[in-house]
Amino acid sequence: MSRLRYSDASLEGAHAASDAAYRTQLAYLWDHSEFYRKKLAAAGISSVEDAGGLDDIARLPFTEKDELRASRDETHPIGRHLAAPMSDIVRVYSTSGTTGTPSYIPLTKSDLANWVEISMRSYGASGLAQGERMVTTYNAGPFVAGVTLDAFAKLGVCHIPVGAGNTERLMAAVQLLKPTVLGCTPSYALHLAEWAVERGVDIAASSVNKILVAGEPGGGEPAMRQRIEKAWGARVTEAMGIGDISVSLWGECVHQDGMHFSGAGFVHFELIDPDSGETVPISDGAEGELVYTHLKHAAAPLLRFRSRDRVRLSTGACPCGRDGSRVRCVGRTDDLLIVRGVNVFPSAVRDVVGKIGNGVSGAIAIRPTARSVKQAPPLPVVVELAQGAEPDDALAGLIRKRLRDELLVSTDITMVPFGTLPRTDYKSKLVDWSEAE
Repeated sequence: MSRLRYSDASLEGAHAASDAAYRTQLAYLWDHSEFYRKKLAAAGISSVEDAGGLDDIARLPFTEKDELRASRDETHPIGRHLAAPMSDIVRVYSTSGTTGTPSYIPLTKSDLANWVEISMRSYGASGLAQGERMVTTYNAGPFVAGVTLDAFAKLGVCHIPVGAGNTERLMAAVQLLKPTVLGCTPSYALHLAEWAVERGVDIAASSVNKILVAGEPGGGEPAMRQRIEKAWGARVTEAMGIGDISVSLWGECVHQDGMHFSGAGFVHFELIDPDSGETVPISDGAEGELVYTHLKHAAAPLLRFRSRDRVRLSTGACPCGRDGSRVRCVGRTDDLLIVRGVNVFPSAVRDVVGKIGNGVSGAIAIRPTARSVKQAPPLPVVVELAQGAEPDDALAGLIRKRLRDELLVSTDITMVPFGTLPRTDYKSKLVDWSEAE
């Protein structure tokens, strides 16, 4: 395997190349984007030269998802941040539109090629290689995850798309076509394990030896990862991206020590304090919200786009030879609950409960009593029992204690029978607002 270590000189060269690309991208935005011309002018930036380079990027304003939505109208269905003529657009993806009208994400030919390259880096880091067979459950076609289809083909992978909503079809493909790789969300990989137990299917003896999870936090949670790996007899690695910037921007290697940044040269990332917006220096162990800036994008480039993904950063060499930054997703800042001044991420609650092991299935639901980020203690948490387990006051007490010790949050634990909480082949919802006032 080729080693990917870099000297100080090469790292400086990479920064210089990114800085040059950034300045070119800013000039392009100034000339082609009405949205950013007005936005930068309102922030006191009078010219491209005035904006400076990457070392000055913290002077520039953030871009928020709501701003992009607000810039859409019948005349501008994509938004006023569109910077290329529609005649140059070769593909238009959309978001799921669960919060209203879908957002459209256009790509030029060069944009699409760059996204494919980023995805190939990410999946290559995970060990996906030419000649392997990979079965996936994503309904990727209309959404940005569709780029992965191009990446799989270019990697030389035999891709078996099954799509969402048909577990029997998926497991038939595993049995008959003998793929070596499964691609799905972590919660669905766990659901498939439960499905197999109920039917006496030994998935640990299947051909699958790698599981690539994405689409939601969870693949990096130790408890969930161990459950999936034990059930399947396969190694789990995770990937992460964001539709407005690029899919699979981060991909984890076989050493499972965080997801490697795969967008170098195409995307610049920063860490910020999600509350103050201040820059968090890139260093080992740093935690903050990821902010992205396109470096080589033509259709709808974004400048300092807030992802709402809160991550913990690792730096330094990985045994795989990659020297770039790695992250583990802590949670989404827009899923955050604050209980008497304590920040609580739903995925962290699931991780703590999952580590209990015996007696619980690993599925949880937080049911806030008020429709607000701020919650009064105790925080109501529904914990699903393991198959065949009975409600146990001692187990509930242990869960309350672990959550208090590890997350500093007081909780009210309700135990429910196995199978009570919903399963999904897409993104699991850990917060249930149905009882909130």
